[in-house]
Amino acid sequence: MKNSDPMQQAIADFGQFQLIERGLSNNTIVSYRNDLEAARKYFISQGIKSWQQVDRYTVLNLLAHLTNEGRSKATISRQVSCLRQFFQLLLERHVIDSDPMLLVKVPKGSRHLPMVLSEDEVNRLLQTPDVSKKLGIRDRAILETLYATGMRVSELTNLTLGELHLDVHLVQPRGKGDKERIIPIGEAAQDWLERYLNTVRPQQLANRPQSKYVFLNAHGRQLTRQAIWQLIKWGAQQANITKSVTPHTIRHSFATHLLEHGADLRVVQALLGHSDITTTQIYTHVSQQRVMDVYRRTHPRA
Repeated sequence: MKNSDPMQQAIADFGQFQLIERGLSNNTIVSYRNDLEAARKYFISQGIKSWQQVDRYTVLNLLAHLTNEGRSKATISRQVSCLRQFFQLLLERHVIDSDPMLLVKVPKGSRHLPMVLSEDEVNRLLQTPDVSKKLGIRDRAILETLYATGMRVSELTNLTLGELHLDVHLVQPRGKGDKERIIPIGEAAQDWLERYLNTVRPQQLANRPQSKYVFLNAHGRQLTRQAIWQLIKWGAQQANITKSVTPHTIRHSFATHLLEHGADLRVVQALLGHSDITTTQIYTHVSQQRVMDVYRRTHPRA
């Protein structure tokens, strides 16, 4: 009897395939079924309604979720193996158009995988502030600056006017250990930042002492980290992003998207302010996307 839920039916079909075609034991099939069912429930919680909608970001976020829950590396490796076989079967049966597992690797060690937004999700998040309002302009400038620079939230709240070099499209925040680094800032982020600095910030300081900090609250005081967190949580809800989004999620997405578009790992390390490149290497689990894309476009038999 067919299951009314196509996602669950696909899991049942996979179990039958493993039993009949591969002759696996019942215990192994039950284990696979449990892994797939857990994945299905997680995907549904993220707004996914079919296996076709699952992409590599969704899978990576599932693995991040499992890691952050304290699941063992062996458990996560088994989940990856199960999903690889499952999606390969769905691809062969034309249930899905592409295999989301192609670029997914299990990271070495026990480090937690970062939650990552897709580029579309980032774009939706950036557009959530109401820029017809003064604080909406400020909030858009904050979100654009975070994504354009990959700054930590503490670096953003402590950013001073003297650390802006917009005439040469650079910012110079102080990171951990009071270390300075230079980060380029893109045109979109700079436009919103200049709009905030020229039209909103002066009004925030009307009849108040001057402040050295770039981003201020409605009372003209330095913006807090909690305020940034609240802004991003609200923005994620408005953008219908079901993932758990924090300021660090934007930083992770900044690094991941740079690598996907061909940035050198050493460059990303410098932009993030990592003293050790092994800290940056956690992002390379998706950096092969560009290599795969180039291969598919250029190889005559790809």
